[in-house]
Amino acid sequence: MNYRKWLINVAFTGLVAVGALQPVLAADKGGSLTYGRYADSQFLDPVQADQNVDIWILTNLYDTLLQPTSDGKGVDFGLASAKSWSDDHRVLTLTLRPGIRFSDGSPITVDDVQWSLQRASKQDNGIWAFLLAAIDKVDVDGSDKVKISLKNYDPAFEAALATFNAAILPKKAFEATAGATDADKARAFSEHPIGSGPFMLDSWHRGSDMVLKANPYYWEKDQAGVQLPYLDQLHFEIIPDDATRILKLTSGELDGAEQIPYSRVAELKANSAVDMELFPSTKVTFMTMNTRPEVGGHKNPLNDVRVRQALNYALNKDALTKIVTHGVAKPMQSYLSSTTPLFSGDGEPYPYNAAKAKQLLADAGVAPGTEISIYTLGGSQDEMQIATAAQQMWAAAGIKLKIEQIDKATRAAKQKASDFQMVVSTWTNDIADPNEATSYFAYFPLIQSYRSGWQNKDVDKLYEDSQVEADAAKRAAQYAKIQEVFKEGAPIVYMYESPYPVALSKKVKGFVQIPLGNNVFTKTSRSK
Repeated sequence: MNYRKWLINVAFTGLVAVGALQPVLAADKGGSLTYGRYADSQFLDPVQADQNVDIWILTNLYDTLLQPTSDGKGVDFGLASAKSWSDDHRVLTLTLRPGIRFSDGSPITVDDVQWSLQRASKQDNGIWAFLLAAIDKVDVDGSDKVKISLKNYDPAFEAALATFNAAILPKKAFEATAGATDADKARAFSEHPIGSGPFMLDSWHRGSDMVLKANPYYWEKDQAGVQLPYLDQLHFEIIPDDATRILKLTSGELDGAEQIPYSRVAELKANSAVDMELFPSTKVTFMTMNTRPEVGGHKNPLNDVRVRQALNYALNKDALTKIVTHGVAKPMQSYLSSTTPLFSGDGEPYPYNAAKAKQLLADAGVAPGTEISIYTLGGSQDEMQIATAAQQMWAAAGIKLKIEQIDKATRAAKQKASDFQMVVSTWTNDIADPNEATSYFAYFPLIQSYRSGWQNKDVDKLYEDSQVEADAAKRAAQYAKIQEVFKEGAPIVYMYESPYPVALSKKVKGFVQIPLGNNVFTKTSRSK
């Protein structure tokens, strides 16, 4: 089978957005929706941003030439309305939609597209540049076409163009922004961004709230010819505490809330005023382990692979999944979710085996009562339950787990500085291909294997080769080997994969969180 066609048709679990197939009533056009987020964004530039709290807002502010489909299976047209490949699959020609504009009313030109893609593909400019590394040059062809020439065959290139960092920005406005470097300009520009998405930034009080207003120049209309988005305004409130988010939702102060603890799902499903949604996802939850010899000037037991394997064996994933997710999730079989192309899990990597865990710790010379610390997100019931369950399970193996709750920004800074032993982590794919997750988890040069410090040079080489491999069978074998070697190295504690839990007022229709994580408010409406 043609690899590109296989990639587009990879089997994700299907979904239909709440009310997505129903035409919006005229009375429901407009208005404001208030949505509770668990954490605030940090940086609203699609090239330099690197966290989901940024990415899932960026996709509402900026459009890409191609877009992911709502079921996460492939790509559809965005700012581009047509595409064609050369016979050797090395040149992609894209035609822009006529009359498209940025949120300030200025036209989106082929020069903006050329500059945006060149900026996003520059390999020292943002950690996601590797997704567009195949780009050799971008040429302008008349007033409505661009020709993208590739250095090599890239099996995931169309999917990459539908990813957030390939968003189209206004060249003149960005370059006129003050700053000595691209990163400086990006930081300043993102305070007052000019985008091409369905919404535009109106106000932002960091750590408190953010308001997006409908982009009056947005290109898309619904099937009935009604201008999108339906909503006039999106109001995001930042509420880190799970219980407070839920209380505000059920009292009517919020119209929707994300990151609902799985322990509250059944309760909210029974609430007649709430739609408790479990959207199919590519989300995996795990613990990142720091594998470096020292942390904070002290010897780090996690540097020994036997200790990392022992912690995996000592964690009962079935019990953990039931405790934390109430059976909603299932144990991980790979660092890739089972809905990711080229996933090759064949059961739990480390089935529960307390005796084997104790033996590995003894072999590694780890004394009973040895303390290891873990950072969890303050206010997160799920993360606290994970850490508490692990604390009890590992105590039986002789490991004392110290739980420290901190805020998201502090935790991210500590990870970047390698100042941690363990961290509860989650991952969601942004592209319908295994390359992104693998570059993050297993490929050292990008961010040192999810900041764990683990490196296997054979894995690095396999990953680099997979990025240009045209033979589907060979590429599948490369990813199978990467997953096997990663499992043996155990830089993470495997836990579970789970859906996205989102609670919405019954007044809200048409919201969807696609398997790649994007929060799509374009066709969301709220009845009066």
